[in-house]
Amino acid sequence: MSLFQPMPSDEGAPDRTRPLADRMRPRTLDEFVGQEPLIAPGKPLRTQIERDDTGSLIFWGPPGTGKTTLAKIIAHMTKAEFLEFSAVLSGIKEIKQVMAEAERARQYGTRTIVFIDEIHRFNKAQQDAFLPHVEKGNIRLIGATTENPSFEIISALLSRCRVYVLKPLTEDQIVVLLKRALADEERGLGRLKLRATDHSLQKIASYSSGDARSAYNVLEVASALARERSGKEVDAEITDEIVQDALQKRVLLYDKAGEEHYNLISALHKSVRNSDPDAALYWLGRMLEAGEDPLYIARRVVRMAVEDIGLADPQALSLCMAARDAVDFIGMPEGNLALAQAVVYLSIAPKSNALYTAYDAVQQDVERTAAEPVPLHLRNAPTGLMKGLGYGEGYRYAHDLKGKVADMQCLPDNLRNRIYYEPTSEGLEKRVRERLEEIKRQRTEAAKHTSPQPKKES
Repeated sequence: MSLFQPMPSDEGAPDRTRPLADRMRPRTLDEFVGQEPLIAPGKPLRTQIERDDTGSLIFWGPPGTGKTTLAKIIAHMTKAEFLEFSAVLSGIKEIKQVMAEAERARQYGTRTIVFIDEIHRFNKAQQDAFLPHVEKGNIRLIGATTENPSFEIISALLSRCRVYVLKPLTEDQIVVLLKRALADEERGLGRLKLRATDHSLQKIASYSSGDARSAYNVLEVASALARERSGKEVDAEITDEIVQDALQKRVLLYDKAGEEHYNLISALHKSVRNSDPDAALYWLGRMLEAGEDPLYIARRVVRMAVEDIGLADPQALSLCMAARDAVDFIGMPEGNLALAQAVVYLSIAPKSNALYTAYDAVQQDVERTAAEPVPLHLRNAPTGLMKGLGYGEGYRYAHDLKGKVADMQCLPDNLRNRIYYEPTSEGLEKRVRERLEEIKRQRTEAAKHTSPQPKKES
């Protein structure tokens, strides 16, 4: 028994037990809504499809943007056998079996398009199994993924495929699809004679986050609610209240393990860095309402405090640690306000990355320079032997000196006089800068006193 199922025919009476989103799937490029930069007349993908010269493809985009639909349209227009592969249920053995079937089919003049939804779920070995068959032309591979192909698809396979990026549908495009579903008597809801205002349809569209499938699902639920509440099988009205009940909760595009996760935390961090509390609150809300782990956000907020604020406002770190503890102690949703307080505080705080750049320079020196031994005068000498070897000799005890600063080298010789931390003039760092200048003057003054100082262990 084959692991693949041929593409179902759209001919004949539609199966109304199928979800509305599946029934309303476009059958031609002219029916397709959205992705005009790719499939409008004269655009690259459409031209390749019409020339039957698509090769292997990767469609990258969020859910409900038409990746599977485009693959089926390509198979129909190019008269190829369309086989859908399960990235969740199939392993190497199954892949090799079906590739052998595709190779035999090619010998009889049948072209095969193998469609893999969520191709990023295949591991490296499974993806490798497709390579020889793509190279030989036994199959045309079309992969669909919501994840960045650069990170999720092996380079050898990626180099043999054209990658097309699909964008979320606009609200106006989704409204067009919803109106089409309400009017279509063959595949949609037209036979029910449902009524809905533009405002109600716009509300569904605005809550779908550019996902046509999600919008269709809400419309289908709303149609059932409208008929149930009106007591009529036809001519019911889909009101704003019914739409709200059908929605329940906005569909937020988010994957805690995927690229959008990193996009959103990046937006939050950069909004804080740019002193924009409104944007920071918005991106924080997007992450929390989509179900992100609040302790993950708390950890990143602590990082912002030390990376972008530093000693310009040392209180920032304390406040962020308190926010983390609050989230851990009271949980969610109460803890979201503690995080909100932290990101607003960070946004309006004076900014300095002096500590961040200083430690980065230290890391580079540690890696690139020789690991010279600690200077003898900085070493403790708890034994007579160590004292005899010169440990601690020349050490100057700062507390015995005027100004509490000794003219004493504390870096190894190969990094003598190296400066890492250069405070800005922002916030408290302005005072830190003045203090460092004072220490420099005191060290210069201490250099004038050459008499031996009493040696003490630190």
